[in-house]
Amino acid sequence: MVSLRKALAAAAGAWLAFGSAPVSAAPEPSLRAVKAAAAKYRDVKVAIAEGYTTDGKCTTAAMLGYPASQGAMGLHYVRKDLLGIGPPAPGRVRGTGTYTDFRKPSMLVYEPQPNGSLRLVAVENLVFEAAWRAAGHRKPPTFHGVRYVLLKDDPTTKIDEAHNFEPHYELHVWSYRRNPIGMFAEFNPQVTCRHNKMPPAHR
Repeated sequence: MVSLRKALAAAAGAWLAFGSAPVSAAPEPSLRAVKAAAAKYRDVKVAIAEGYTTDGKCTTAAMLGYPASQGAMGLHYVRKDLLGIGPPAPGRVRGTGTYTDFRKPSMLVYEPQPNGSLRLVAVENLVFEAAWRAAGHRKPPTFHGVRYVLLKDDPTTKIDEAHNFEPHYELHVWSYRRNPIGMFAEFNPQVTCRHNKMPPAHR
């Protein structure tokens, strides 16, 4: 009887220890998995059907105060619900979301083509700094050890370094266009905005 009690006590202790152990976070998706998950968005109609919208602006490095030699980001299609962006309001765009899952990115980046079509070149996640800190985070979000870039406007310059957004963290993954300056770089020298003629129906 004594040995049975000891065995039951030991089992209970083991169960409590197991139950109180911290649960590890889900592993980050591989770059291959990110690319595979975004493959359907090569057809921009699929993105539009799932709620991605665009303002029709194709962003270049020069527009944000970077050397023109760095190229461009491209044309962004955005899931405002994932960013926590509400109805249009005066002032800079702000959001409350802290979404960072690249398996379903909050932003898709396209390069306008000479024939008027759009080619998917990158996926992106964006988190507003205020919302991220309000959620208790002291450091910027990361993906595979790479820190998101913090963009905020410098009021002393004529250029809007944050493209009319409140200070925010963002990170690109150039899954569909080779980037000579890095997989996670802000811009891609091989991307251009010169053919941007976004039809109103896509906005």
